[in-house]
Amino acid sequence: MTAKTVQSADDLTGAERAAVVMLALGEEASKPLWAAFDEDELREVTRAISKLGSVASEVVESLLYDFVMNLSSTGAISGSAASAQRLLRNVLPADKAESILEDIKGPAGKTMWDKLANVNERVLSGYLRNEHPQTVAVILSRIRPDHAARVLSALPALFAEEVIGRMLNLGPVQKEVLDQIEMTLRTEFMAALSRGADRDPYEAMAEIFNNLDRSAERRFLEALDMKNPSAAERIRSLMFVFEDLLRLDAQDMQKLLRHIDKTDLAIALKGAEANISSHFFANMSERASSILRDDIEIMGPLRIKEIDQAQRKIVDAAKRLADDGEIILSKSDIEELVY
Repeated sequence: MTAKTVQSADDLTGAERAAVVMLALGEEASKPLWAAFDEDELREVTRAISKLGSVASEVVESLLYDFVMNLSSTGAISGSAASAQRLLRNVLPADKAESILEDIKGPAGKTMWDKLANVNERVLSGYLRNEHPQTVAVILSRIRPDHAARVLSALPALFAEEVIGRMLNLGPVQKEVLDQIEMTLRTEFMAALSRGADRDPYEAMAEIFNNLDRSAERRFLEALDMKNPSAAERIRSLMFVFEDLLRLDAQDMQKLLRHIDKTDLAIALKGAEANISSHFFANMSERASSILRDDIEIMGPLRIKEIDQAQRKIVDAAKRLADDGEIILSKSDIEELVY
């Protein structure tokens, strides 16, 4: 649904009014105003820009009356995270701009440890598994126990055991070491999360469609085909579905087979095309393949929803393995290579 355009200045807060002025003046003309703000004002106005949306030209004109005598040609403007980012990076030193943008786009919290408390445990563990166990021990000792427990559970077992051992023997941490860890988290991890917030909206929508059942997925894509065929095609190109498992090579297929429930596989293949069923059978032992064929043969009628759910479980297992670097998923027949 399209966001409603602001039609009256009375609907805007003080920070939002300032945001309109800054956007209308443009990057060069607004530099002296940005320079006059203190840090709290910078954060407030930047946050307002990132959430502003569309503002009618009449509102822009009324707010700029004291600055410009003739704004009859001023059109409507639109604020977004991208415009806030562009403005800040053009008028402030890089480190100050990034710090403000991180607060706006990244996890909420006053301190770095508050921010970490709002990061999903799988995301945080994915970053920490590449760090030294001693560093991870320090970090987990600084966050809430319930969150630390979830992160530990998401880490590889042997690595988690090493971290626990170091946490048990952890003495007072020097301020310089703690400051260095906080700086690394801010410049590497949190910055990466902020960049992730700007990802392609089509990728986000493809993930949503991937989690719909097949009937809903088809219905929505068909509706989108009628209104915006290019958008529908782009979403399809970004989705990973059960049929895309055909592109897994023999080694990756065998890894996947070790991580999926055989009952789910039987249900999934009950409604699959012959070519994908053959791809699974070809990567199983003759005995396992024969048993699975028999299970499918004696299986009674199934609802489409049951088949979709089983296929979704297998695709999710494949994605988890890909996230862990165990297998490679491809949406195209020819994978791009870097030499």
